Amino acid sequence: MSTAFDIVLIGLLIACSLAVLRLKDLLAAAVVFSSYSLTMCLLWLHRGAPDVAMTEAAVGAGVTTVLFLITIGRTTRREQ
Repeated sequence: MSTAFDIVLIGLLIACSLAVLRLKDLLAAAVVFSSYSLTMCLLWLHRGAPDVAMTEAAVGAGVTTVLFLITIGRTTRREQ
């Protein structure tokens, strides 16, 4: 049975997913993807899986976001 909090979190997940798809700026997309991972972490925690929530926070919001930001920072746009 879903609660109102679950519905709000799922709505945020859908909104973050659509925002990542629509954003043209890679840095903004990486930040929104990080917020997606943090929202997913909250959902796992609320559903009673704290171990999965901690893993999602560490890997999804932490390591993946840092790797995205480093990659974006090291690449340059070259125009001719």
